[in-house]
Amino acid sequence: MIRETIEKIENRLQGARTLDADRRQELQDLVSRLKTEVEDLSRTRSEHAESIAGFADLSSREAMREEQDPQLLQLAVKGLRESAREFETTHPRLTETVNTICSTLSNLGI
Repeated sequence: MIRETIEKIENRLQGARTLDADRRQELQDLVSRLKTEVEDLSRTRSEHAESIAGFADLSSREAMREEQDPQLLQLAVKGLRESAREFETTHPRLTETVNTICSTLSNLGI
């Protein structure tokens, strides 16, 4: 399930008309890091890993809509950030990656 969710995000990035090449590459790199970190987390906390992947999917969808709703984007990004918050000490790279993704996606809504 996590792998499929990450693939949906990757496909969405490929087809996003709202992204320039540099931003697309930046997000692709972040999603690649997220995939590794979430798969690692899924070995011990599968439901939490699925939640993070799900919020990443929702956040990316909201950020790349042609007609964005800033309030929905902020809610989705907040959910993503909160879904990873408890892992700051046990999975710091995951938390760092999620926070960077949140900042990047939020900036797309500017």
